Amino acid sequence: MPILKMEHLKKYYGNGEQMVKALDDVSLEVEQGEFVAIVGTSGSGKSTLLHMLGGLDRATEGKVYVDDHDIFAMNDDKLTIFRRRSVGFVFQHYNLVPILNVLENIVLPIELDGGTLDKKYLDTIIQALGLQGKLHSLPSNLSGGQQQRVAIARALATKPSIILADEPTGNLDSRTSQEVLILLKQMSERFHQTIVMITHNEEIAQTADRIIRIEDGRIASSGKLGAGGRSQ
Repeated sequence: MPILKMEHLKKYYGNGEQMVKALDDVSLEVEQGEFVAIVGTSGSGKSTLLHMLGGLDRATEGKVYVDDHDIFAMNDDKLTIFRRRSVGFVFQHYNLVPILNVLENIVLPIELDGGTLDKKYLDTIIQALGLQGKLHSLPSNLSGGQQQRVAIARALATKPSIILADEPTGNLDSRTSQEVLILLKQMSERFHQTIVMITHNEEIAQTADRIIRIEDGRIASSGKLGAGGRSQ
């Protein structure tokens, strides 16, 4: 059963001849536990699509269902609460709070929501991401790769329905990028976590279970990867 579903999704800007179709009738399903990469060049619509999936922006037309919830049927307040509980974000620039230490950054979404902390689960993801020795460090004292690990832990901590990763290795060197991608893959498999990642890098996309290519606001191709890393 799909955990994420888009139906005839459109996002248009402007009118008449000046209209820009950032997304033009996109329909797509993502299964529970699937790791999907959305690949496209700058301006292809991939970032707009990610914003739609996470409820960060509203569509011109169409629907997005996250765990059977029609997110665009919610008002702004309800959508904010739903997004905080059900969608984890991993951004290119980490988006950590500089005055909070690693542990405080990880649990921040749970505390903002007034939720109950699952300490056993939290310890599991902290150890899985190798952060147990950094919990009291500030982000400024961490490398880029370590900061991105914190961002992944924060995204996982709320046990979201989906994680959306926006160019998660864009600020990292090639070696650290590979480490972060391996961790994302491991987290997907270990916690049966659904991850949708956007990237312009074909090599990075090969880490995923399925690659979706988007061009000019439309899906150009979609295929699962075989054991050798080739689309089927």
